Amino acid sequence: MDEKDNHENRENNEKPAGKDADRNKGDRNNKDRQTFDWVTRRSACSLPAVFKELRSQVEQDVNTRNGLRPSYAPYEFSIADHDGGFHVFLKSKDTDKDVQLSVAFILSEHAIQVRDDKSLRMFDVTLSFNEIGECKLKVEGADREFWQVRRMALEELMFRGL
Repeated sequence: MDEKDNHENRENNEKPAGKDADRNKGDRNNKDRQTFDWVTRRSACSLPAVFKELRSQVEQDVNTRNGLRPSYAPYEFSIADHDGGFHVFLKSKDTDKDVQLSVAFILSEHAIQVRDDKSLRMFDVTLSFNEIGECKLKVEGADREFWQVRRMALEELMFRGL
C-alpha cells in the first residue's frame, strides 16, 4: 500500500458513513438550534426594519417597471417619501387629461398600512416571528413574502391602470 492509499483510508475512517453521518449532522443542527441568536433575529423582525426593507424593494420595482416602458410611453412611475411613509405614483401626461394615481405605504404603530390614492384601505401588513425563527409578513392572517406584498399593492397601479 502506498502513501496515497494510506491517506485515503485515513480520510474514509475519519468520515462517518450512513447512520453515523446522519447522527453527526443531526447533532450539528441541534447545536445550531441551541445557539440560535433569536434576540437579534427577533429585533430585525420589527415594523420599522421591515418597512425600510419593503421601501427599498418597492423602489427597485419602480425602477424596473420604468425600464420596461416603451420610449414613447406617456406615463412614468415614481416613489416619494411622505408623512411617515412613502407613495408610489403613476403619472400620465395625456393630451386629453393628466392622470395621477398612487399607492401609499404608511408605517403605523401596529402595522404597515397600504392605501389607494383615495386613502381607502387596500390591506394591512403585520408581522409574526414563528417557532423556527423566521420573520413572516402577514396579510389578513396569511403568511406572505415581500414580493407578494409588493405585488398585492402595486400590480393594479403598474399594469392595469394604463
